[in-house]
Amino acid sequence: MDDRTLPLPGLSPVLNKPIVARFDGGLLSSDAGVLALREVEKRLGVAERLAGCLVDSRSQDQVIHSLADMIRFRLMMIAAGYEDGNDATSLRSDPIFKMAQGMLPSDRDLASQSTISRLENLPDLRSLLRMGRAMIDLYCASFSLVPKRIVLDIDDTFDAVHGGQQLRLFNAHHDEYGFQPIVVFDGDGRFVTAVLRPAKRPKGSEIRAHLRRLIRAMRANWPNTRILIRGDSHYCGPLVIDWCRKNDVDFILGVAPTSILRNHVETLEVSTKARFGAAPHEGKVRRFKEFLDGAASWSRVERIIARVEAGDQGADTRFIVTNLTDGKARVLYEDVYCRRGSAENHIKSWKTHLAADRTSCTRATANQFWLFLHAGAYWLMWGLRAMMPKRSTWRVAQFDTLRLRLIKIAARVVELKTQIRLHMPSACPYQDILRVVLGRIPRLVT
Repeated sequence: MDDRTLPLPGLSPVLNKPIVARFDGGLLSSDAGVLALREVEKRLGVAERLAGCLVDSRSQDQVIHSLADMIRFRLMMIAAGYEDGNDATSLRSDPIFKMAQGMLPSDRDLASQSTISRLENLPDLRSLLRMGRAMIDLYCASFSLVPKRIVLDIDDTFDAVHGGQQLRLFNAHHDEYGFQPIVVFDGDGRFVTAVLRPAKRPKGSEIRAHLRRLIRAMRANWPNTRILIRGDSHYCGPLVIDWCRKNDVDFILGVAPTSILRNHVETLEVSTKARFGAAPHEGKVRRFKEFLDGAASWSRVERIIARVEAGDQGADTRFIVTNLTDGKARVLYEDVYCRRGSAENHIKSWKTHLAADRTSCTRATANQFWLFLHAGAYWLMWGLRAMMPKRSTWRVAQFDTLRLRLIKIAARVVELKTQIRLHMPSACPYQDILRVVLGRIPRLVT
């Protein structure tokens, strides 16, 4: 066994002075900012919400780690950049992670990797359905007042897998096996829900069933709130449109171009290209047209908006369909529909910065639970960012930036009889913003 009191070899001297480095610093941690995430989690109650959806069949008189404690530990790990459950082996004795669980640095260690693995395989289908509802309730609880109107962006994303996972499917476009979960965010970047599914384009009946469960849970919290669904042409189909109209849900969806739709804009395309050709130095020319039409499979004609843009590469035409009666065509396209592109950034934060695409478990139920765990970590980071000053660059910082600058802070932990002291670097460049955030967290809506 290695002796940690021996100095590290191979370090060259500085100005003829030898460097003696040993792993004997005592209770140290490189993640002092996790304590800020602890305050966010206490306000949101993510771990308790998810744990309340599980059935704990263990003998309670022998339980050491509660379900909520294990889930909270897992959320903190993911938010701090430790997305693999195996990382619990080294982090279970970390003093900061212990304190984030409401324990003293000298208390027993946290849950081990094997315990975390059993947790991830615990949920069954009914538990996952309850968790989906709990995530929606968490979303609704994040508002201080009931909103008059919300915008929900629905999209899907590809997760590559490299094993024999349940529900995996080969996707020819990505040339890989994987999943293609449907995810929903609101217009402000709050996470709403995620559903694991095979890597193929969702059918109208599947989208309709997903929206039915989602809207039913939303209206259980907010019966009078107007809901607008935004999505690309994947989600535009007769079943979806008819369901939205029947259930008084607004929609604005992309439409795949067809010859019938193009017939409406032939003249506009020609004149737009002529305008650009007359003054190419002024940049692209963009024009709009709206009309009533619909596919043969639709039950009625709908309001269609066409955007025609001419530039160096020729004319480019896009179509959207909506049941919104107010608003000009340009406003609905540029200020309403195009803003759904921000959902791609939210998916990036969830996947790239929080590793939500590490759906490596064999069972589909375990992978769905992974999506919810990473959604919970997303809420912790979103809550931390929401407490930033509104006009600062921190308010739009990526999650990996927040982690690098505010979570990854070294600290020496000293446990005394009456208090616990954290000695953090005096030269920490972001100590001022951390003070501001910790002072604002009590205002976070629960």
